[in-house]
Amino acid sequence: MQPNVTVEEWVGRFREIGLDEATMQQWHRLFEQQNPAGHQSFLEWLGLPAERITEIRKASR
Repeated sequence: MQPNVTVEEWVGRFREIGLDEATMQQWHRLFEQQNPAGHQSFLEWLGLPAERITEIRKASR
């Protein structure tokens, strides 16, 4: 499946609204805690490779 938005676009938008690395990590933690399956699906939708998804999710716990 081709993503509608690239990771770079998504991160760029977060940065445009003032999110730094720490805040983006907090966003991932909240997403992982509240909806782990949704977080997985979102990361897949962005087109991330499985290894990167695993890294992000582990760091978000």
